[in-house]
Amino acid sequence: MTAPRVPLIEVGANPALAPIEARIQAARGAISPLYRVLLNSAPLVEGWEALLTAIRQKTSVPPALRELVILRVAVLNGAAYEFEAHVANAQRAGISAEKIGALRDGRDDLPLDAIERLVIRLTDAMTRDIEVPDALYRELEARFGPTALVELVATVAAYNMVSRFLVALRIGH
Repeated sequence: MTAPRVPLIEVGANPALAPIEARIQAARGAISPLYRVLLNSAPLVEGWEALLTAIRQKTSVPPALRELVILRVAVLNGAAYEFEAHVANAQRAGISAEKIGALRDGRDDLPLDAIERLVIRLTDAMTRDIEVPDALYRELEARFGPTALVELVATVAAYNMVSRFLVALRIGH
């Protein structure tokens, strides 16, 4: 395993970080290598934690759709650590071992229902091409209201941020 490019902050080493460390610990049960790297910047880790907590716990996106997005983004961006970190969440959300395996393998012929396929198409467009084609957007708009669309797009965007951060700083390699 390659070491991260920046130091992992030791939990408890800096008293000024204690409040955010406590929030992360309470929300996640542990402070992962990702958050130990983020602790290098108190303002960044606080904002990151707030944004990702909102996306994971406060939006209307069903957990199974959210985890499908996260797993797909992780595969498309080569972020194996992110993928593995979310397998248990995906299983708890009811995603089958078959779907998880197909996602892990990077297959395009995923065993998905129509809504899952639509969300994966959005994920692929945003991750691979950045631009969401008008035709795809019209399909999404016909299925989801403005709140759900904003939340889905934010989920894809946020997990692209996560995976790219992990890969750039070699966290979990």
